Amino acid sequence: MKAIWNNQVIAESDKTLVVEGNQYFPAESINMDYFLESQTQTTCPHKGVASYFNVNVGGNENKDAAWFYPEVKAGFTPIKGYVAFWKGVTIEK
Repeated sequence: MKAIWNNQVIAESDKTLVVEGNQYFPAESINMDYFLESQTQTTCPHKGVASYFNVNVGGNENKDAAWFYPEVKAGFTPIKGYVAFWKGVTIEK
């Protein structure tokens, strides 16, 4: 699976997980050259507190386009540290 934004592959893995319709990529599969930590956090009642990354490709920033759970609640431990995308990031095989 590939995560693509602004015509650039920003993550690629054959070990993604699907949770609640979102494709989660292992942390080591994302290209950190395109990611900057955001101060944004949100809370999911099921999974826990999510942290975000801004994605920057070619000088174009996509604020909070990627999220991950540094710690997760019981039942969601497989996605701990995995990264998911939205805000125009496309996922392709």
